[in-house]
Amino acid sequence: MKLYVSFAARIRAMIDEGVLRPGDKIFSVRQASQKYNLSISTVLRAYLLLEQEGIISSHPQSGYYVTPRKRQKQRGSPLAKDINLSEVDTSKLVLTTLKSIREFGTVPLGSPFPDPQLFPLKKIHQYEKALTDNEGEWGILSELPPGNEMLRQQIARRYLVHDLDISPDDIVITHGATEAITLCLQAVAKPGDMIALESPGYYALAHTVERLGMQVAELRTDPDSGIDLDALRTTIAQSRIAAVVLTSNFQNPLGFVMPDEKKQALVSLLAEQQIPLIEDDVYSELYFSELPPKPAKAFDHHGLVLHCSSFSKSLAPGYRVGWTAAGRYRQEVERLMFLNSLSLPSAPQIAIAKFMQRDSFDQHLKQLRHTLRSQYVLIRNVIEESFPAGTQLSVPKGGYVIWVQLPQQLDALNLYRAAIDNGITVAPGTIFSRRKDLTHYIRLNFSHLWTLAIEQAVRHLGALACEMLEEPSQD
Repeated sequence: MKLYVSFAARIRAMIDEGVLRPGDKIFSVRQASQKYNLSISTVLRAYLLLEQEGIISSHPQSGYYVTPRKRQKQRGSPLAKDINLSEVDTSKLVLTTLKSIREFGTVPLGSPFPDPQLFPLKKIHQYEKALTDNEGEWGILSELPPGNEMLRQQIARRYLVHDLDISPDDIVITHGATEAITLCLQAVAKPGDMIALESPGYYALAHTVERLGMQVAELRTDPDSGIDLDALRTTIAQSRIAAVVLTSNFQNPLGFVMPDEKKQALVSLLAEQQIPLIEDDVYSELYFSELPPKPAKAFDHHGLVLHCSSFSKSLAPGYRVGWTAAGRYRQEVERLMFLNSLSLPSAPQIAIAKFMQRDSFDQHLKQLRHTLRSQYVLIRNVIEESFPAGTQLSVPKGGYVIWVQLPQQLDALNLYRAAIDNGITVAPGTIFSRRKDLTHYIRLNFSHLWTLAIEQAVRHLGALACEMLEEPSQD
């Protein structure tokens, strides 16, 4: 076998085995020559062969990158075969997407998670690693609810940015925002109660409600301003609503910010009816404007807004450190936290608190916002250039997802299947609601650092959508 063919096969195997993933930069010609003791001409011929096969692509003055296009189209993702497009199981579809990203290196446009490369995880890990022998910072008592005092103090200081005077004693640390929301639901409602949610809205919230034996009432949500207050009034008049759960800032998947006057009207309406509002505010630090938006909690004068958040979207994804400022329900939430989890690991809490105390958290957030804002512009431009005529886009005010309305005759689940067979993931609109009119929407994640492979994937996704529109009808 010729040397260049053998070397090309070696690179191809690295890609097939997941050592090199779509979007990764591979060895430069000089690096490969030195590492594998090959001539530069041999490496160049191998790379040319891989380019012709569509496995890698060259980027002038940058190097060679793994591309998801041709190779993954041939191979596809075996997991995609498990998806029954006639009966959508949301949890199965989401798990298929995440497994496809993890096991087959598909481009993570459908991921719900931000790119870990955006965060100072190495620095936080250094703080965590240094804690073992620090007397007074480690021990069972410090792990009991409501959580580490230093971290609660740092969170209370962040609330001051929104002119919210919340005592550290009013904050309960949790295993992420999902547990915070779960505890708040248990504190204000019981099995069988009706909980009002946004539609479209984040699919995990509906699952959380149903897992607790509660019922879901979906409220139509405007892509620019949030839930329809008239629809909420009607629902309250017709049913006994035990609580409302929503995201007022940079909602997933729509990306809107609810106007302050609407937040105030919402909080007042619920206060009149003595209905608690559980506010999921995990994206609050990811604003694109000069000033941060206020949470609905800022308009709460009766302790009925249970504010929930975490560091998973702003500082430390994977650390599972969240919290709630639960107002009049704080003691009940703390009791439930003790009964459900007993304790929380001290090290992640202290490491995050020390980073916030000693390093430039604000500088990190400033850079994070700039990166996300820039990548939003990039993905928007590529979508507008490559997707079918008639495609409409949301205008997110922050966060890292964009909501795409496709031409009505294009089925998002069919596009999902075609995309995953081509090494690309998307999140189809049907997973964000029980409504039957979201079949031509998709959500895309733009947090992953913009590379040629990401750009090509978005363009290829647009090409797939165009091809599907051109296919003759099956009727």
